[in-house]
Amino acid sequence: MKNNLRKFVPGENTHMMLIATFIGLMAGVCNIVFRTVVQWVHTIFFEGGKDLLGIDLGGWHILLLPLIPISGMILLIPLSLLFPGEVNGYGFTKFLRKVNLEGGYIKARTIALKIVATALTIGTGNSAGVEGPIAAIGGAMGSQVGQFFRVSGSRMKVYIAAGAAGGIAGMFNAPIAGIFFASEIVLLGTFEITSFGALVIASALSTVVTRAYYGATPAFPIPHYVMVNPFVEMPLYSLMAIMIGLIAVFHIRVFYWIRDKFEALPLHPQLKPITGALVIGCMAMAYPQIMGDGYHFIESVLNGEGAILLLFALVFLKIIATAITLGSGGAGGVFAPALFIGAMIGGCFGHVVNKVLPNYTADPGAYATVGIGAFLAASTHAPMTAIFLLFEMTGNYLIIIPIMLTSIIGTMVAKRFDHDSIDTVDFTREGIDIHEGREAAIMKSIRVGKAITEDVDFISERANINHLLEIFRMAKEGFYFPVVDDSGRMTGIISMQDVKNILHRAEEERVCYLVGGICSRDVIMLTPDDTLYTAMQLFDLKGIEEIPVVEDLENKWVVGMLKRRDVIATYNHEVLKKGISEKAETIRITCGGG
Repeated sequence: MKNNLRKFVPGENTHMMLIATFIGLMAGVCNIVFRTVVQWVHTIFFEGGKDLLGIDLGGWHILLLPLIPISGMILLIPLSLLFPGEVNGYGFTKFLRKVNLEGGYIKARTIALKIVATALTIGTGNSAGVEGPIAAIGGAMGSQVGQFFRVSGSRMKVYIAAGAAGGIAGMFNAPIAGIFFASEIVLLGTFEITSFGALVIASALSTVVTRAYYGATPAFPIPHYVMVNPFVEMPLYSLMAIMIGLIAVFHIRVFYWIRDKFEALPLHPQLKPITGALVIGCMAMAYPQIMGDGYHFIESVLNGEGAILLLFALVFLKIIATAITLGSGGAGGVFAPALFIGAMIGGCFGHVVNKVLPNYTADPGAYATVGIGAFLAASTHAPMTAIFLLFEMTGNYLIIIPIMLTSIIGTMVAKRFDHDSIDTVDFTREGIDIHEGREAAIMKSIRVGKAITEDVDFISERANINHLLEIFRMAKEGFYFPVVDDSGRMTGIISMQDVKNILHRAEEERVCYLVGGICSRDVIMLTPDDTLYTAMQLFDLKGIEEIPVVEDLENKWVVGMLKRRDVIATYNHEVLKKGISEKAETIRITCGGG
């Protein structure tokens, strides 16, 4: 009877799916609140400010335009002072750090801070996007649910990714794109089928909530896509993809160069966002299209509007404007600017080829549509997200082929010239490959000197084979022994493999062989300052179990032997320490609020 009843009790996977359902619904609700606040700020400060200052009247009134973005940055100051480090700048990199390297414990106030700070930045005309913040908001919701149920670190990542998927899906009315955003960017392409199910459920239900409120409309309408002549246009799309990949690399480098310049600027931290807003306002006097997320102008470009020189200029002006807004300390993301830049590149390219080959190419709006996805893929290194985003937004199967081609080529070109996406530069600067995950990051933080066995046997290169065999017989463990010269420096390494071919010889013949004559001279060595990550790479590459550790590579004094099992034991000990610290933090947050 009990066994029959157990069949009706939800299993662990069912429990996770039920929680993913709740996360998806809440992500949809957060999406509505977020978009409402952004629109509210835009209406009051941007549109109301333009009316109050008479910007649309032209003339000298246009000089007052910078006051609008500046007002948003001034209103950001109290939040910045109350919550230092949690408000200003491009926050998605910090979000990825928390998810993949720090156990995924995100404070509840992150939800409110992201909503208000991003709304003040974008709603007043500063150049940034809402998609990164909404992913972080959904992820924070997932983290709160995980903390409530006190789940493990791996399960926490799933819940955060589910929230992020729901955030993106609801924002774009694109549930499949939300799934791939979470799996490619948040989970870095590593997920199991059970976690994929959670992403699907959260993404779908968030979309249901936002569609119920806003209707089944995409972020911006995309006109019907056609391909006039595939044999002519596919090579043209490939050429455009190469250009997009190169511009994406330029975008990433300019973004971090400008941010570094603002960090080094000798100004009070609270004045830097205001300075950035002033620059944005001055740029907008001539090119108002760069303000905000730019969705309104994207729509016109997708309809084939816009002069070639204007579109070309806006590519680089938007790159600079986004870098200034976020580099100076404004809050927001880079997703919407990437869509804007891609549309401008595609529209400009489309106008050119349409003039040169009018009978063989589609209208410029078609190229702008494909450019949106290709630039997004190249700048984030997430082609699947871009492909499905464009497919869901157009509902046109024909666009799949050019967007697949351009997204993959654009991403490959971008990776060829810069290994980092716009989200991973800071990790590389710190010597962390975020795609290798938390495990690799932990191993890179531990030095070999912490794990070596200092009690090591070694043998002189002048010893004969019988002496060596006696050492092998007396050794408690290990089959690798460092070989040293008369000064005590390491000259090679000897193992049972090196002597097995002469074991069958007579004893009087074996004594003629010296250790120095048969040992391996091409020795892999480590120093105490090397990391366990480097050591594990060598273990795997060479298929060995021990590596000698020397004082340094110039003075090869043997200080110990590093065994594979010691690396694993040291790593497990460090993970246990971090796990205890994270558990204590969870209890502190649960009991004391966060």
